[in-house]
Amino acid sequence: MYQKMYTVLCNAVTCAVENLREYEVGKALEVLMKAQRETEEIYISSGGDETPEA
Repeated sequence: MYQKMYTVLCNAVTCAVENLREYEVGKALEVLMKAQRETEEIYISSGGDETPEA
């Protein structure tokens, strides 16, 4: 679960940085908000009780 969440967030950050380089702040915000919703859904749908591995 955490690996999937990490991948979603890293990809979103990469896209958001590219948007910001092009001065597309609104698109960057949309990408990050979508990733936040997606990772929250991953966490909730998994039961939210898995602890990260060290």
